[in-house]
Amino acid sequence: MSKFIEVAKIEELKSGTMKMVMAEGREILLAKAGDKYYASDSRCPHMKGDLSQGKLEGTVVTCPLHGSQFDISNGQVVRWLRGGLMSKIGSALKLSKDLVVYNVKVEDGRVLVEV
Repeated sequence: MSKFIEVAKIEELKSGTMKMVMAEGREILLAKAGDKYYASDSRCPHMKGDLSQGKLEGTVVTCPLHGSQFDISNGQVVRWLRGGLMSKIGSALKLSKDLVVYNVKVEDGRVLVEV
């Protein structure tokens, strides 16, 4: 049974920023784009790169390891790997996989994630 867990206060994230938080033993990427909060797995499904160390542009996060990109609003792959020979080899070895995303709500100045 899932439940909403407090992971941050609203003042902890400014628009265009993200960070890793823990919820029920899971590493969660918490991001704010515009005035909306998003939550997904914090680890890239390719080689487990820490997405909180990547780049956030709008709702698209880029993995710092190999450049895979994901839309954190729905978890869908935008780009699997960065391109070039290593991308072709990596794509042949591991199929693209969407990020797991979590429901988020804001209550009384707190950001809660459903896990």
